[in-house]
Amino acid sequence: MTNRALNFNAGPAALPLEVLQQAQEQFVDYHSAGMSIMEMSHRSAAFEQVNNETQALMRKLYGIPDNYKVLFLQGGASTQFSMIPLNLLQAGKPGAYVNTGSWAIKALKEAQLVGETVIAATSEADKFNRIPALDSIEVPDNASYLHITSNETIEGTQFAQFPTLSPAVPLIADMSSDIMSRPVDISQFGVIYAGAQKNLGPSGVTIVIIRDDLAASSPKHVPTMLRYDTHAKADSLYNTPPSFSVYMVNLVLKWIETKGGVAALEQYNRDKTKLIYDTIDHSGGFYRGFAQADSRSVMNITFRLQTEELEKQFVKESEQQGFVGLKGHRSVGGLRASTYNAVPLENCKALAEFMTDFQRRNG
Repeated sequence: MTNRALNFNAGPAALPLEVLQQAQEQFVDYHSAGMSIMEMSHRSAAFEQVNNETQALMRKLYGIPDNYKVLFLQGGASTQFSMIPLNLLQAGKPGAYVNTGSWAIKALKEAQLVGETVIAATSEADKFNRIPALDSIEVPDNASYLHITSNETIEGTQFAQFPTLSPAVPLIADMSSDIMSRPVDISQFGVIYAGAQKNLGPSGVTIVIIRDDLAASSPKHVPTMLRYDTHAKADSLYNTPPSFSVYMVNLVLKWIETKGGVAALEQYNRDKTKLIYDTIDHSGGFYRGFAQADSRSVMNITFRLQTEELEKQFVKESEQQGFVGLKGHRSVGGLRASTYNAVPLENCKALAEFMTDFQRRNG
């Protein structure tokens, strides 16, 4: 297959070609069942096997301890913005938020509808081009939790390390755009959540990794579908799950395993993004990275040119060369290359070469 786009979309994003081909082979007839997995009952033995195996693969590859639940939910990270405070924000104990940009703001706004919040740190004065220093994060002793967005997809910034908190304050992380792109110590977190559609599969399934005690403590006044204990008790099968999306996550996890696991992927991702960051840094100012160097994302590379007209020309010419998704988010403009797990090194090399050639012709 030679007509694959050079896909740098921010999400839904590139999936491994091998995974797509395997899904294609099994699409009409899953394991000789005479039907697609999309047609099967979620109560069937075949789907329960997929559900259980996908959880087990996540535990193995991501080092998830036994005292955490792995849930496959729906509604994207945007629904988690509400579920976190609905389940974990206690009266008289504010939810603390680190404000790092567009997605952190959305999470904060939803929490403000539920109860008391505080901003523990912010980089708003610098237009969110950096992650606040860990020692600048001020968390009230009585906080219900501290919420962070580990990677800001729109601004292109990422936490290099994570805050260390007292055991009484759970750390909550929206990892939608960098989950399983690098190893993390799961035991540092009370909850990790992520839409699958950037690093782990197609849109439609949201992964929640939640410590048992937090999963069990959902207030009884919260609607049934918005309570973590509902889904934890039912092993993510309380209602009809996004079965095809879970199956696709299963295939992607197996692909990650064949690539050497999460640690190997981290090095691969760093090698990929270095090609593009080096091109920016060695351009003599023709390309200007948006994020400060120590806050740069390994998943989303954001940069600008001298004029918006030149940026439009860059996008137009890149599309003519088969590149997809290099236009920056409409809220901030500029340019962005998203280099998630399934984006091949060859695509990043091709982009670096295109950028060098574009500068040669327009510099």
